[in-house]
Amino acid sequence: MEQLKKQSIHPELIRKAAKDIRIVYTPLHGTGNLPVRRVLKELGFEHVYVVKEQELPDGTFPTVAYPNPEDEKAWTLALKLAKEVDADIVLATDPDADRLGVYAKDTKTGEYVSFTGNMSGMLIAEYILRERTKTGTMPERPALVETIVTTDMAKAIAADYHTTLIEVLTGFKYIGEQIRLFEQEHTYHYVFGLEESYGCLAGTYARDKDACVAVMMLCEVAAYYKLQGQTLWDAMLAMYETYGYYKEGLATLTLKGIDGAKQIQEKMHAARNNPPKMLGGLRVLAVRDYKEDVRTDLISGEKTPTGLPQSNVLYYELENNAWCCVRPSGTEPKIKYYFGVKGTSLEDAAKKLEALKQDMVKED
Repeated sequence: MEQLKKQSIHPELIRKAAKDIRIVYTPLHGTGNLPVRRVLKELGFEHVYVVKEQELPDGTFPTVAYPNPEDEKAWTLALKLAKEVDADIVLATDPDADRLGVYAKDTKTGEYVSFTGNMSGMLIAEYILRERTKTGTMPERPALVETIVTTDMAKAIAADYHTTLIEVLTGFKYIGEQIRLFEQEHTYHYVFGLEESYGCLAGTYARDKDACVAVMMLCEVAAYYKLQGQTLWDAMLAMYETYGYYKEGLATLTLKGIDGAKQIQEKMHAARNNPPKMLGGLRVLAVRDYKEDVRTDLISGEKTPTGLPQSNVLYYELENNAWCCVRPSGTEPKIKYYFGVKGTSLEDAAKKLEALKQDMVKED
């Protein structure tokens, strides 16, 4: 608890906003209930409403088909309570409390807007970098760590605050590994790490993603904006205006059984040997093959190492700040496709992402 609270940058802001900000929280029958409530209480938040039906641990998860904050259906009870108490933010942690899902109110419509892990991660990252810079508490040689399939908005934010951005393979263990390497090699100081699948970590007290610190930091960010008469959705829109309308997506193709495993390998082999020239109407500029540890620039033909460990992953760098990535799932009989674009508006980004998604999945 003490280590968690040390991550707070402006405890005084929380005390100022504590009476006004309303938070709805559900642990989805998991382990988050006590630690999340305790840290929010000790920081001074006064209005935390927990979804009663999902408060106690229960491995049968009686109120949800799938206890995952990424699943829209898991939010039914939390959003109902949010409307009843007029909540500013709605939070859900997954059963082992290492990932955080978020909804925040759109003041214009009065509706609650869903945030991806990239969005909530960027709000926390930008707040930490900005406020640590402002208060003179930013360490020397700060580093932000993310996985290769996390939003490229992180690159823009890191550049803005003169912070090194380090990309690692998918999986939070690779982010945790960087903390150890920084400490051993005295290269950088870890400031924040995140992955697109709703996981992040502020501080170095752990080597894995932690929803308790994510809740705590996000509530502090919400308090900061509340005092300025803004919601987290207002803050997100302002970030899009500043850095660009980055949007990401994910698609999966399930291929079960022995045949499925063979098909997955065949698809990866075909993609590796015959890289596309265009995807979603955008030129492919470079291909990173992490299995072969080679990045091929398709314009100049130059080949360079990827610099990351060997992994069966293909990554396409596209024009206009777009990208896509394909890899077999490590745990299920699936191929996973990740996409990212930068648009001029929410609508433009959504349109570009859809075109890329259709083409990429079809391409395979």
